Order: sequence, then C-alpha cells, then structure tokens
Amino acid sequence: MKSTRRLSVILFLLFTFSFLLTAQSSRPYDSLALQIIKTGLGSGQSYEMLRELCSTIGHRLSGSPQAAKAVEWAKAKMESLQFDSVYLQKVMVPHWVRGDVETSWVVGTSLGTNGHAKENYPLSICALGGSIATPEEGITAEVLEVKTFEELQAMGEQAKGKIIFFNRPMDKTKLQTFEAYGGAVNQRGSGAVEAAKVGGVGALVRSMTTALDDVPHTGSMHYADSIPKMPTAAISTVDANYLSELLKKQPHAKIYFKLTCEALPDVESANVIGELRGTEFPNEVIVIGGHFDSWDKGDGAHDDGTGSMQSIEALRLLKELGLKPKRTIRAVLFMNEENGLRGG
Repeated sequence: MKSTRRLSVILFLLFTFSFLLTAQSSRPYDSLALQIIKTGLGSGQSYEMLRELCSTIGHRLSGSPQAAKAVEWAKAKMESLQFDSVYLQKVMVPHWVRGDVETSWVVGTSLGTNGHAKENYPLSICALGGSIATPEEGITAEVLEVKTFEELQAMGEQAKGKIIFFNRPMDKTKLQTFEAYGGAVNQRGSGAVEAAKVGGVGALVRSMTTALDDVPHTGSMHYADSIPKMPTAAISTVDANYLSELLKKQPHAKIYFKLTCEALPDVESANVIGELRGTEFPNEVIVIGGHFDSWDKGDGAHDDGTGSMQSIEALRLLKELGLKPKRTIRAVLFMNEENGLRGG
C-alpha cells in the first residue's frame, strides 16, 4: 500500500516531465524516469510528513485551533524544503464546533442485540457537520424510517412530529465505492431540509460507508434559508440496522437524542502554497494539491492528508534531484473543502 501511494507521486512527476523536460537534459528519458522512481521509493518523505502532521496536530476542522496550527506547520515545512516561494492565501472559513454531547437511545424497553429486553438501548450517533444543536433537554419522538425523499413526501401527515430516519445503504455491488457513495449521500446532504418540509423534528442518517460497524461517520449537510432548521445526526450502520429491525416489531418506538454542536462566526484561515519557479515559462503554472482541512472525528490522514503531503513531496523530489521545470509547479494545500469550499 505504501509503495502504491508513493507511486502516485512518482507518476505525476513522470507525466509532468514527459512534456516539460524533454529538452532539458541529454540523459535518456528512461534514465531520468528510473532516477525519479528510485529516489521516490528509496528516500521519500511523504509518509514521515503525514505521520508528523497527524500525530502532532491531528484533525484540521476549518476554523479550529488545530487547523491554524496546521497552516503554520505546512508553511514552515515548505520553507525548510527551500521551495522557490512559499506563501499564504488568506480566506474566511466556517467555524462549526461539535460540542461535548452526542447521545441517543431507544426510549423504554426494546430488544437488545442478544435478543433480551433492554432498557434505553444506546445508539451510536454523531452530529453531521453544520448541524444545529437540539434543545437543551434533547428531543424525544417516534421514528419514521424512509429510504428516499419520494417515500418521505408520500407519508404526508404521518411524518409530522417524527424523527425522520434515512436508511438507504450504499450499494455494495458497485465496484467503484464513490459511485455507491454518490447514490446515497443526498440523504446526508439534504435530509434535514426534506425532513423539515414534512414537519419532522429531527433527522438521523445512516452513515455513508459500506462497512458494518459501530462507528458513526460525520460529513457535510446543509439547510435552506426558507425552511426551518432541525438537528441532524449520523447513526452507525450497526445501529441503523438495529433500529430498522426494531421498527418492524415496534412501529411506534421512540428515541431520544441530544447534540450540543454550534456554528460560531467565521474566522480567518489560509491556503498554503509552495512553488518551484519555471525556467522558461514562469507564468504558465501547473497546479497540484489537496484539501488540507479534515473532519474532527479522526486525524484526517486519508482525507486528505495524503493528497496534501504527496503534493509537497512532488516538489521536494524535484528539488532534491536538481530538476528545473520549464513551467512553474505550484503545490496548494486548500483550506475548507469539507464544510464550505471556501479555500478551493
């Protein structure tokens, strides 16, 4: 896996130099390609940079202190690698905080996973990014399970006063996981709006993953100015399945949930930019990059710490090998892709 990810950087370099450097050196192209491959696989620093980023800073949710530290860290890292220019591009970003409370349970007696009756069976949830908080006392209501917005709209008055439970799984038969994600993610993005239209009081959304586990997945959602806002949370796939089965046996089952998330005023952040200046066409720019922010439920290694560190590594490799591109190559670590697209 490590070699595969390193090769993504190397393949970018090979593609770039296939048309940038054909006249730069008398060395055969295959020799140059092998040199890039050998250096990238033998002395690459992308994994060490990723480890440092994730272990010393962690998540980088836009507007958070960690995101601010990450911007400083990345700028200092690029400067230490002596890129031709390193600078920040200021941008105002959302500042949403998760809060300390994300809790939910089935109210009263229900069957536990072992088949025995259990009081107030707990459900694993987390607030979706951008959600409002519940009232201080939380929300208790019956649950209405749907798989599509059309099904919800057809419920009419039955949906009023209910917690709307969107439970359309990602399609595991899709070979491309992102295709399966695209077929389910509208529940998360627009579920709160659609639930509010029919008089719901809150929304739960099945986590966007093909994995069957007890870990709820956060992600972006949105509201509409003309529609009342409601608290919205993701529920783990294990508990989504449990709740669905429970509703078949107890169609009037109620759940309780409480969130203490909050949207604070926007704060200033920055895109971090490093460049190797082109020798012949400096105003023609090749841009590579990744988004530098991440959600706050993990360390943001995969999404998208890897893309950000690979972008730095691509420039670092060229610098180490003394290769001079004809055109400027710019690495950009974009801030705030996850919940606003401000930096991008």
